[in-house]
Amino acid sequence: MNVLRTLIIDDESIARQRLSTLLASFKDRFEIIGEAGNGIEGAKMINHLKPDIVFLDIQMPGKTGFEMLEDLEFIPHVVFCTAYENYALQAFETLALDYLVKPVEAERLKITLEKLDHISNQKSSLRIKELLNLIELQTEKKILHSVPHKIGDRVLLIKTEHITHFKANEKYVDFFTNNGEKYISEMSLKKLLDRLPDHFIQIHRGIIVNINYIKEFRKYFKGKYILVLNDKNRTRIETGSSYTNVIKELIPS
Repeated sequence: MNVLRTLIIDDESIARQRLSTLLASFKDRFEIIGEAGNGIEGAKMINHLKPDIVFLDIQMPGKTGFEMLEDLEFIPHVVFCTAYENYALQAFETLALDYLVKPVEAERLKITLEKLDHISNQKSSLRIKELLNLIELQTEKKILHSVPHKIGDRVLLIKTEHITHFKANEKYVDFFTNNGEKYISEMSLKKLLDRLPDHFIQIHRGIIVNINYIKEFRKYFKGKYILVLNDKNRTRIETGSSYTNVIKELIPS
């Protein structure tokens, strides 16, 4: 049997170490090629290294395991390591995916190996996509209370109450705080809009603004407005012409 090139993604270093030690006892089946401590770094490693299998934690800061999977260009076999809600575990079983409840035990890992021997990578990829759709249908959108910003091997969590606006660029989304600091999010503008609290609205195809920081509305041309924000830099933002009605609803009559 082929040795599986293996990646471990978990925000708890102790959990990664324990699983790594356990997998080492099956060295004829697993070759550990890397570890990641969060979903952002994990997605990059998967797309770059293209492992055969990933042992993935679900509950992680910044991005959950599910959110990370949505961003992948390449989907390998995935074994979820979790103590997640029952409905999700039932979904895994229905779709013939596997999950391990922490702490992972050797005997349970043997069952995982048996399952891997009977499922192709293509089927695994399709079932993961089905799972993501099922999870989305069965759960309410989790509101973001902070947005992750990666610096080297660290991830800063910036509270949404301090964020004034988001602005899309070619690859990422820049976001800004009331003290004038600039950060970068790897989430798309659409995904951010779906997850942010209701006081964040889209006022341009590439801009989301926190209405709590709008200090002034200035009429511009062709139905556009200039928004002046109550931040350190008194930032001015031009709205999109197709968002005129959205802006008018914000202006007290």
